Amino acid sequence: MPTPRIMFDHDGRHPLIYMYEPPIYREELEAAVDELAGTPVEALMLMLGDIRSLLYETRAGELWGQNVQQWPHAIWRRAHQNFTALIQRGEDPLRVLCNRAHAKGMLLYATLLTQQGGRERMLKSWENEDFDPEDWRLDVQPLDIGASGDIEPDWPGYRCPDFKHDEVRDGTLAVIQEVLDNYPVDGLELQLTYEPYYFHPDQVEAGRAIMNAWMGQVHEAVKKGAGGRELVVHVPADLAAGLAVGLDPVAWIRQGIVDVVVAGALGVGGGVDPSMDFRPLVEGARGTQCRVHAAVASRVNTDRIGEGTIEMMRASACNAWAQGVDGIYLEHWFGCWPYEADFYEKLREIPHPDIMAAKDKIYHIAKATSPSSRSAAAPHKAKALPVELEVEKPLRLAFMISDDLPRWGAMGRVHEVLLRLRLGASTELDRFRFALNGRQLPAQQLRRINQMYAMSAPRYRSFGQWYVFTLDQDYWPCEGDNVVEVSLLERDAGVRGAVSLNDVELEIKYLKGKNFHRGFVDADLGPYEHRVT
Repeated sequence: MPTPRIMFDHDGRHPLIYMYEPPIYREELEAAVDELAGTPVEALMLMLGDIRSLLYETRAGELWGQNVQQWPHAIWRRAHQNFTALIQRGEDPLRVLCNRAHAKGMLLYATLLTQQGGRERMLKSWENEDFDPEDWRLDVQPLDIGASGDIEPDWPGYRCPDFKHDEVRDGTLAVIQEVLDNYPVDGLELQLTYEPYYFHPDQVEAGRAIMNAWMGQVHEAVKKGAGGRELVVHVPADLAAGLAVGLDPVAWIRQGIVDVVVAGALGVGGGVDPSMDFRPLVEGARGTQCRVHAAVASRVNTDRIGEGTIEMMRASACNAWAQGVDGIYLEHWFGCWPYEADFYEKLREIPHPDIMAAKDKIYHIAKATSPSSRSAAAPHKAKALPVELEVEKPLRLAFMISDDLPRWGAMGRVHEVLLRLRLGASTELDRFRFALNGRQLPAQQLRRINQMYAMSAPRYRSFGQWYVFTLDQDYWPCEGDNVVEVSLLERDAGVRGAVSLNDVELEIKYLKGKNFHRGFVDADLGPYEHRVT
């Protein structure tokens, strides 16, 4: 079996089952594959749900909503209607999509949410007209982590099944075995970062040993039979964060019980992070047969940008390739549906860091702006921004770039390098000092943009002062790790509250060749307006 370099995360619901009016037709279901045919995507990673909300005909687990009589949300009911209609017609969704993927030269890996908490119980409790949110908050079952009685109900893993119990691990393994026995999947992915609570917080160390042994059982199940099926595990890139919840992917690599490790963020709501560090897992897999794939998300989710631009995707993908990863896992790109020309343009370039090398990029330091990005409740590092500033206490933040600016500059290809910083709750009377890699940035390269207030905003209303540096060659960032430093020298005495650093962006613009134009500024356009982009 070929080893895919580009894997595509497809959750099987939002761009598919949710979209089509019941009863969904087989041809509509097959769009999940057809929309990616002819692109660099080599493996479709198809989400099956968790063992209590599965998206195929199951006996080992429960079909999505099979015991729900009155739905609290119409679109969840539509999903159940569509799945059951397909199954009743003898067109099991998982089998149909396996066959379609293979017919179009694509691999299909079944993805299982290893942990999703008590989501299905929540659906059922909402059927009760007398439902009180407090009833759900206090609901705990005998196999849940919270059943120990010594954890507060507000702890985010309270209703998660505890993997110390044989029944929990065996039930999950039974679903895995059912999929492997009955469907022509090319592999199995365990999504381990979604709801990352597997053990009581006081039992995590013992839990790691339990999880290591269980992972060996899963690997054995995957490897039985012909076809060279692969086991893929989706884990935190931050090794310490993984260990803190009972996940030890380096141990699995050394034991030879995983084929691919997908490294990404821990928790729900993660977005694009161009500086995510994949190097510890790459080093952990060195000299083994295990491959490391970087999870590159598509969401930026700031006040100005929802889905990342092609310049942002290039930045994240190039940084990942530069760290020595074996492949890219396109995480949550299904959120771009319906897929249009710019989506396919991004896809075309992602496998080719050499093609992207001298193309425009936008690097940014990851930030938490929306409720979802702040709700990734897990013992992992929070998003770097925003950060409050204190007078005369420099703030230093690291970021990574993969561009060899001296090389392209010598060829006359670098058009412009811009460093943009937004200071929230700031006025024109605040004074700052900015430095890059230990060198203070000169005022003559600075343009300040006053955006203290706007009548409207594309997404969230977040304002402040932009400080934009047009960096000349002497102040260019270096390939690899860089450090930006911001110091608040003096706070406007007439304003209460703190100034915060909200955004840091580095944009690199290239020319197609030496002395080339950008846009149509050099062209004779006749009646059309000249424009500079």
